[in-house]
Amino acid sequence: MVRRSPLTEERLVTRVVPFLRVDDAEASAGWYARLGFRVDWRHRFAPGLPLFIALSDGGAQIFLSEHTGDARPDALLYVYVDDVDTFASEFDLEPHDAPYGMREIELRDPDGNRLRLGTPITQ
Repeated sequence: MVRRSPLTEERLVTRVVPFLRVDDAEASAGWYARLGFRVDWRHRFAPGLPLFIALSDGGAQIFLSEHTGDARPDALLYVYVDDVDTFASEFDLEPHDAPYGMREIELRDPDGNRLRLGTPITQ
């Protein structure tokens, strides 16, 4: 039998934000702008140190980090979008209908991170 933790009795988690490892955060931020993300803020502890950029698009947020210890450079994110065909056109891709009811495309950012974009298929 699975016991519920007292932590699950109330909502404590308010947001989850993925870290993506990138080599050039500024260049990556430009690539993510094609998906509609904008830069919220940048941080660098000192000149010459790795750059960190926070991006957002409405309720979605992504952290881009040049810090080698923050994340692996081959992450996979699933991104729900209103109309995957719009993104497919932007990136010159053909969407496909998955057997689990989603219409999808898959992108790779300049650092090899994968983003699977999907829209529920309506009956």
